[in-house]
Order: sequence, then structure tokens, then C-alpha cells
Amino acid sequence: MSETENAAASAADLLARAYIDALAAAENVKIKSMVRGPDSKDSLSTILDELEDDPHEDDPHLRVDLVMAAVLTAKAVASEPGLARRLRKEAPIVTIETHTADMVPLVRAIVDECAAATNKGRHIVARDGSEKSHAPDRNNAEVIAALNRRKLTVGIAPDVRRYLPSTLMRMTEYRLVLPAIDDWAIKLVIEAVTGEACSHPIDPRLVRNADMSDLSLAIRSGLSPAECVARLVKIVHEKSQYGGEGPALGDLHGYGEAMEWALDLVEDLREYRAGRLDWELVDNRALLLAGAPGLGKTTFAAALAKSAGVPLISTSVAEWNASSYLSGTLQMIRDAFGRARRNAPSVLLIDELDGISDRASLTGDYVEYWSQIVNYLLEHLSSGAENVGVVVIGTTNFASKIDPAILRSGRLDRQIILTAPGAEDLAKIFGHYLTDTIVKGDDLMPLALAAEGKTGADVEAYVKRAKAAARRARRELRISDVLDQIQKGGPKMRQSVRRRVATHEAGHVIVGRALNVGEFLVASIGEGGGQASFEDAIDTASTPGEIENVICLFMAGRAAERLTFGDCAIGSGLEERSDLARATSLAEMLETKGAAGNLYLPDDPARNMLHLPGLISAVKTRLDKGEARAAEILEANRALLDGIAARLDADGYLSATEIDKIEIVARVREAAE
Repeated sequence: MSETENAAASAADLLARAYIDALAAAENVKIKSMVRGPDSKDSLSTILDELEDDPHEDDPHLRVDLVMAAVLTAKAVASEPGLARRLRKEAPIVTIETHTADMVPLVRAIVDECAAATNKGRHIVARDGSEKSHAPDRNNAEVIAALNRRKLTVGIAPDVRRYLPSTLMRMTEYRLVLPAIDDWAIKLVIEAVTGEACSHPIDPRLVRNADMSDLSLAIRSGLSPAECVARLVKIVHEKSQYGGEGPALGDLHGYGEAMEWALDLVEDLREYRAGRLDWELVDNRALLLAGAPGLGKTTFAAALAKSAGVPLISTSVAEWNASSYLSGTLQMIRDAFGRARRNAPSVLLIDELDGISDRASLTGDYVEYWSQIVNYLLEHLSSGAENVGVVVIGTTNFASKIDPAILRSGRLDRQIILTAPGAEDLAKIFGHYLTDTIVKGDDLMPLALAAEGKTGADVEAYVKRAKAAARRARRELRISDVLDQIQKGGPKMRQSVRRRVATHEAGHVIVGRALNVGEFLVASIGEGGGQASFEDAIDTASTPGEIENVICLFMAGRAAERLTFGDCAIGSGLEERSDLARATSLAEMLETKGAAGNLYLPDDPARNMLHLPGLISAVKTRLDKGEARAAEILEANRALLDGIAARLDADGYLSATEIDKIEIVARVREAAE
């Protein structure tokens, strides 16, 4: 520390001690003088202090928040040479910006009782933003009158430009900002409250994460400084959000693109913290994570923070809106970003972001209110220099409700939509929650298939209820316990239906592999139906022939049913994502999007088919042709169709490797015949 810095620190310390003594006198609280140091020559004062009885528990004590306000105000005042004297004797014009709205009355008390106690002609404007009158265009006449009478004029607010009179802002001579709470301030508060100097070291991470309420709970008269610090460590640790007991990224499954994004970010954060990568080169700095409830959006953010070894600062729009006043909401936004910046590198999670309305949808009295909130959030999202080291993740169940300005470049400009995990991922999620209860090697795929379409949150709930059932039965947990919870209350598939579904999916498997329509992934049956999964084989470079192969794949399930049972169930054509619907969409595309000739029509298949003569007939011809082609392939592989259907019916799940084995057996049997 330089001589100049030493002098400034000494001045701040001396002024803070003087303010604390003045505060104690004003509050009628008896404390040991803070100004007199251990080398004081005032032997009489020393003797009297030592003879003084220890304060009783019911004696008045200094409030921790008031003492901290005195310390921070003193440090801010001491940063301006000569201001401490001018506040007590002259008429300077000063503004003081506080950390939070709650600090405004505290700082006002310090100005009144300590900083300007002897200056009787003073005009104080203290605004926390809780009223409409706390605006730049209000009460300017009073400020002008005070200035004309050469009164000391002080404005105090959490955001001075937003809440203080504009005249005061234009005329101010000193623009003070309360400094952040640091270890010096905490030690001085401990000394003032306990009467003993604090020599105990304080971890910088503890300082960054402690707020005023933590300090008020930890620092008590009657405790030693070491005990106060120990209490503070415990309180802050209990509210810590550094990942805790939750999973790391390696424990999560079913996140797809979001997982790739997170793993890249973890590597970049590692390089950034090591000083090998500039923050400007970290591209994964902001994300809007969307998806249905229960898909684990907040779990994902916590796992990211844990894997990266950085703190998670968690907030939500619901939390912001809990305030009764607009100023409180804005302060909550400011506090959240402030905590993330102080703890950088960090992850700032903003949950339920759709709770902030899209300004385009607002009407009436709410327009001004929500516009101010959105604009204030945009200010913080766009503060690139201030947000160095801060990763911002917003979550929502409804991405379409987010104000477009929030999603622009430099803000939450990356969007990823989560979908329900597939069977393989569900099996891994079950494995995570059953790690300590299921015998290693047990097949969890039946659980995954039974829970198909469910979320990770559903899986956690099933396992929790199953454990409770086993505990009440006074025995070890069984897989059947979990299965019972999954199936409880839901319809069960009849065996005749299951066999038909197995045959249907087997048809997709055989035709898709025969035509090489993308890589086959998995076939499965659950209580809600079946599926055969292939990698998407259609893109803008696909040819008409390749699209016809995909149509054939979609029609293969119906062809397999007709071949085996003589008819086809209606299930493959009941909804928008059904086989028949998707095949129809592709056939219509071939006819209207240039694939079958030089013709383009806009995207509206239903309207096109209703209004264009012959289009329905042309589409149906393509569908019939696709099914007939699938039937030929299946007829030539009848033994394989029966073999795959039987295994799928029995096991409920078949991987590509298992299909290969069945195919080999079928070929051997055909050759033997």
C-alpha cells in the first residue's frame, strides 16, 4: 500500500471511529471510546474504562446496521479532502448513493447524528423510491430554497439519478457512493459492538457473500470477536449457493444441446480463471433456457456452477415482484446483478423470466410500470464492462412470452429449448437417484420405458415415494416398488394392444434400416405407446428420392400391422405428430415445394389441399405408394419382423446392437429352411 493509500485508510479509520462515538452518544448507548487508541495517554480514561462494569444483556446496544452505515459513510466522506469539516460547519451540496433502499434511513441517521450533527441549517432529501414522489421532477423548489438560504444540502438514495430532485443532481459538489463492505468495516463494527478489537482474519469470500442481515445476526454484544466471526462463517455458509449437495453436470442426463453449451463454458471458465483467456473471448456468457416445468432448468444452472467451481447467485422474477413498490423491484434486480459481479466469476440464475411481460402486449396502467422494469433489466444485461466474469442464465416455461429486446445480441442471445428425456436418458436419471439402493447391474430400462414422456422431476418423485413405501414395509427397496409408483393411477396397455404396437414399431425398424433412412437409435414400448427412433434424415439438401424413403418409413408401421393382423389401428393417424400426419406433410411438400417440379406454395398444407384440385389425390397416391413399398420390404423379411416384434413385446426395449443379433438369427433360420 502506498503512502497516499495509507493516509486515506488512516483518515477513514479515524473518521469512522469518531462517527461511532457520536452515534453512541446520540443513541444513549455506553461503549468504550473508539477514537482513543491503545497508546492513548489519557490514563484516567483508561482506568475508568477498565473499572467500568461489563454491560448487562438488557442494557441498550448499538445496532449493527447503524454502526456499519456509520463506518461506510465515514469512508465515503473521508475520500473527499475537507468534506468532513465542511459537513459540520459549511453548506456543501452532497449526494450519497447507497447499496440498497434499506440503507437510506440508516445513512440519513448518520448524517443527522454524526456527520452533520452540529450543522443546524441543513436540508436532507432521503428517498428510497417507494413513492411516486421519489422522482427527479418532484420537490425541486424546496432544494432551490435551501440552496438560496445557503443550507447544507444532502441527497440520499439507492439510485441518485432515478430518485433525487434533478436540481440537486445538477448542483451537487460531491457525489459519494457508499463503498462495499470489506474486512476492515466488519472488524470495526465488531470492535464497536463487542468492545474488543478484532484481530481474527476474515476470508475475502466471506466478505463478498455477507450482507447486512448476516452481520446483524452474527455480531452481538457479549460475544468475543472470534465468536462473532465464527457465527458469521456459519450463517454465510448455510445460505451459500456454491452447488452444495446437488448434482454436477456429469450427473445430469437428457440435456442435449444445453449440456454441450455448459461443458464448453466450464472449460472456458477454467481458462479464464487461470488467466489464459480474456472474458471477451468467452462466447457462452448468456443463455435463455426454455422448456416445460420439471425438466430441470434450475438444476442445470446449479450443476453448471458446481462443475465450474463458481458461486451460483439465484434470483427470480417472482422474488423481484414480491416488493410492494417499483423501487423495491428495481432494487432487487440491482442487488442480484451486484452480488453476481462481486462474486465473479459466477453464474447468475434468473428464474421464471416470463414473469416480466413483453412490452408489446401491455395495455393501460401497467405499461409504464413494466416498461421501467424491462428497461432496467436491459441496462444490467447490456452492462458488458460491469458484467465481466458473470454468466447469466434465464429460465422460462414460455419462451414466446419473453420481451424480444431481452433476447437481442449482447443480452440473452442464445436460446435452447429443453425437451423431455428419451428412454436411455431416463434410465440414467433413474440410476442417479437409485445409486445407493439398486444392486449394481440391475436393468433400469423397464422403469425408463414405463416413465416415457416424464421428466427428471417426475423420476425423483417416483423414487422418493418408492423409498417411502419400502421403508414403511420395513424392507429394502425393489425395482418393482418404483414401477408401482410410475404406473399408479395410469392406464395399462392390454396385451393384444402391446403385441400390435410391437409389430408396428418392428415395421419401422426393418424398413428404416433397409432404406438406410438415418441411423437407427432405439425401439421401445411403454404404457403410453411405442416408438422407433432414427436420426433426422431430412434437411435442405435432401432429394425427392430421399424424402420418399422417409415417407415409406413412416408408413411402415401401418404396413406391418396389415401384414400381420389384416388391418391397421387408427393410432398412427390420430394426432399432429403421428406417423400418418408426418408422412402426409412430406408428401404435400413434395407436391408444393419444388421437389416434384417447378412449383412453390406457402406453408399451409390443409388450405392447399382444400383449395387446389387434385392435390389430395396426388398426396394420397404418394402415401399409398410408400405403404406398398414398405409392405414389399416387410414381406421379404417376415421372419425378421416376427422376431423383432416378439422381442420388443417381451423386453419393451431394443437397441441397434440387439436388433443386429435378432437379424443374424433370422437370416440363419431362413437359410436353414
